[in-house]
Amino acid sequence: MTDDSLLPFCFPAVRRKKIAAAFDGGRISSDGGVMLLAQADRRLGIAERLARVIPDGRDPDRVTHLLPDILRARIFAIACGYEDADDLDRLRFDPAFKLACGRLPDSGRDLCSQPTVSRWENAPALRDLIRLMDVMVDLYCASYTTPPAAVTLDIDDTVDVVHGHQQLALFNAHYDERCFLPIHVYDTATSRPVAVLLRPGKTPSGTEIRGHLRRLVRRIRRHWPQTRITIRGDGHYGRPQVMEWCDENDIDFVFGLPGNTVLDRLVDATADDIRTRRALDQKPCLRGFAETSYRAKSWNTDRRACARIEATTKGLDIRFVVTSLETGSAEYLYETLYCARGQAENLIKLHKAQLASDRTSCRSPLANQMRLILHTAAYWLMLTVRDAIPKAHALATAEFNTIRLRLLKLGARVVEMASRVRLAFAAACPEAALIRHIAAALMPTEP
Repeated sequence: MTDDSLLPFCFPAVRRKKIAAAFDGGRISSDGGVMLLAQADRRLGIAERLARVIPDGRDPDRVTHLLPDILRARIFAIACGYEDADDLDRLRFDPAFKLACGRLPDSGRDLCSQPTVSRWENAPALRDLIRLMDVMVDLYCASYTTPPAAVTLDIDDTVDVVHGHQQLALFNAHYDERCFLPIHVYDTATSRPVAVLLRPGKTPSGTEIRGHLRRLVRRIRRHWPQTRITIRGDGHYGRPQVMEWCDENDIDFVFGLPGNTVLDRLVDATADDIRTRRALDQKPCLRGFAETSYRAKSWNTDRRACARIEATTKGLDIRFVVTSLETGSAEYLYETLYCARGQAENLIKLHKAQLASDRTSCRSPLANQMRLILHTAAYWLMLTVRDAIPKAHALATAEFNTIRLRLLKLGARVVEMASRVRLAFAAACPEAALIRHIAAALMPTEP
């Protein structure tokens, strides 16, 4: 049967000259920038770290694809925008992907195919996945050259809509969908991922959140016993069990606090003053802050609550946070510290929307958790490439889709010679100088 993709085709003529095209250019890759990801992986060692904790019971004499190479190919493909495993049925022949995975483009063996990748996505058991999550936390801690004096970790969940009969999928009335609600934890100040955990499509209970935080903090404490840790999250993370656990383990917290009539009454004097001044000055909006001591019936002690009070022509809007921090004004705690958690939502967007980590379409939750780990590894590679960009450059704060378009999706001719392999990029590449800089910045110091 003839492969239609190899047949020539035409475009409209230009200045009376016919334009013919065909996919017969030879060893040309459309993802030449994957070599930058290869250097990032070599610096971080993600594929090797993950493979080290997955049991491989295969006969070594009959192994064609080593486990690190399988994981590496899958992670590179995700970072380049190929989120489905079956894309590797084509990419396994791509010369740039082969080079990035340590194989020669012509004489080297082709990469693994989709069935091999899918088998390994479904292979890890529960204990293996726990070890893999520990590897990701270890990777986060190792990203600091010295233990920091303090870190703030943002915890949040995001909807992951399902379209089949996946285990753990539940109907969530808030989203009006059957879904998962995986928990994401980030160090927002550096955009680094700490943990991503698949879970059912329901709001987490206080006991569940406490268990996740206990395991996470215990792992971090192995690396940073003296680091001050602050947990930051929205209202449904400020459960009594979570706050009591933070008190017992010397962990600071800042959580959203749903308002009620008692809280409104405690800040009524400040709210009335702000409302009156706005009316007298005829301003469209006036904002102020207040703090009070508050104890809900389910709490074991009085806690500090800070309020943001905003008076507009439509009335009052009051938002509260509860915190264990004793220093800092109410304005600082709400507007500077708490509101900074909005950046975590941007990071979740990078993870979910731009690296397609919501493609959790396996039936088994173990396989879907493995997918989240692989997508988090791809996040690390993209972040490492972005961090190598000079701070003054326009792409230093670019989103991953922009990084992929400008630095990874590059046409390159790959030529294997007797003693070297040459990558020929387009002479008119707009980011030629930047790519040269990143390649040098990520160059390993040791052979």
